[in-house]
Amino acid sequence: MERRYIEKCSQYGCKAKVFNQMKGELKKKIGTPDLVIIFVNSVSHKMARCAATEAKRCNASLEHCHDSLNALSDILETYVERAEHTDD
Repeated sequence: MERRYIEKCSQYGCKAKVFNQMKGELKKKIGTPDLVIIFVNSVSHKMARCAATEAKRCNASLEHCHDSLNALSDILETYVERAEHTDD
């Protein structure tokens, strides 16, 4: 599924990192994203809290969704539309 998520993000012109397990410090790996998406069915509460904290730290948008490409597409479509409107 990770590969599909990355491919879907690239279709919208977004670069993606996918973390489905808490390995080491997420803080060091997440970088400074513009958008953080938490797939609520596949991550632990601890990882979701850490991702939310990191999103807040770097002023990133935070979205939650269930594990599906359709849900990801909806989020990306909305995010890209908002980004295009703020660039105008």
